[in-house]
Amino acid sequence: MSHDMLVYRKCLYCSRGDPSVQLTGHWNAKTFKTVFSISKGRADVWNLMGRTLRVVSAPYFPYMDYVRRPDLKINSSVVARDCSDWRIIKEFSKRLNFSPDLHAEPDRNFGDERGGQFTGIIGQLQREETDFSTVIGTTPGRLKVINFLRTYPPDVFVITSLKPALLPSHLALVRPFSGEVWLSLLVGMVAWGLTVWVLQRAWEWAAGGRVAEFSTTLLYGWGALLERPPPDPSVSASGQMLMGWWLVFSLIISTGFKSSLIAHLTVQGKSSTLDTYQDLVNHENWRWCIEPWFYTGAVLEYFAKHTDSVVNEIYRGMEVMVADTALQEMKHGGFSLIATKNYIKVVVGSRYTDSKGNTPYYISNNDISVFPAFMWAIRKGAPFFSPFQTLMRRLEDAGIIEYWTEEVIDQRVKENRQSADLAPVVESREQPLGLNHLQGAFYLLILGSTLATLTLLAEILAHIH
Repeated sequence: MSHDMLVYRKCLYCSRGDPSVQLTGHWNAKTFKTVFSISKGRADVWNLMGRTLRVVSAPYFPYMDYVRRPDLKINSSVVARDCSDWRIIKEFSKRLNFSPDLHAEPDRNFGDERGGQFTGIIGQLQREETDFSTVIGTTPGRLKVINFLRTYPPDVFVITSLKPALLPSHLALVRPFSGEVWLSLLVGMVAWGLTVWVLQRAWEWAAGGRVAEFSTTLLYGWGALLERPPPDPSVSASGQMLMGWWLVFSLIISTGFKSSLIAHLTVQGKSSTLDTYQDLVNHENWRWCIEPWFYTGAVLEYFAKHTDSVVNEIYRGMEVMVADTALQEMKHGGFSLIATKNYIKVVVGSRYTDSKGNTPYYISNNDISVFPAFMWAIRKGAPFFSPFQTLMRRLEDAGIIEYWTEEVIDQRVKENRQSADLAPVVESREQPLGLNHLQGAFYLLILGSTLATLTLLAEILAHIH
């Protein structure tokens, strides 16, 4: 009876990429000596022997983009365009010796959970119909059914709106003060005039003599604010004291108004920017939207299950609209688009920016985080998960992934601009001071002249009678 034993090991990809067994050596029972080594571990998964791995994806530039194959109009197989995910996949395929077979998710659905079962990309991985997917977001439910491989930092959400416009010119004269200041000034002037008139009446009752009319004291207060007060109507020391304090008050107010007016006319004011969800809900009758292909899965779950009241209000008012339609709608005002930063940068830079970099749209500076990171999704039990993870960390540590992402964005914007017939972008320009800026002063001149004319007519009629 032979004392030798042949020992085999499972080799996952040795038979032209399919599972097989591999003779590793023999074991001698009499001498208890091994003449082979079975400590190779999972080294075979670093060479997939040309195996074809099925990759499922949804277009999401700059991470993944593809075109349909004209010879396969029904089949989901697609041809990748230059994008960061495809560059990574090609690098992996060279290092691990496999062939990627890229397929499109037919409904462009990343995956919604329905009773523990997922649709879209996550559903295909859960049913092991595909090997791995490109960029996708994580949710607690997805983590239970598939493995995730961290690939990119999170692509944050931003708010795209029209750029801040110049404030109306006809309001330049009143803009130096806020509405509360103007209202307080009006109430203060009337109250001061009434106080002077009451003091004068009280002096007349006590000592006799002439008394100023209420209109006279009121016009004196107005004249002092305009730095052209009429003759002092006071006849008592108390009235003169009140007049003195009003002149000091008028000096402070007029100095503040003139300095603020000069500043506002020198640097023309603009409307405020929209950088946060709070800014959206604070604007009356403002609307916002998101792209339909993105408003599924993790993004929809983020808005629907968020506990913050502002995000809840954004969710209740959310409209669904493609980016190009939304950007056209913005031109009418009162509308914004919520989208990921890298995606909307390409859209605006490609089709809505002129050769000098001018665009009518403003992309918010305040980043809104929705995902902890962007991942690749890999089916449970896939033996190549560990090699993928190692290679991904090497690319990330070397800065290659970030470099590729920025490079494909710049290249795609250039390509789109070269192939598109771009409409001219109207740029807002600062204007020198003109009649439209100072028309308020002429309104006051007309008002004063009208009041003076009416006063003259009243005096003539009173004299005749």
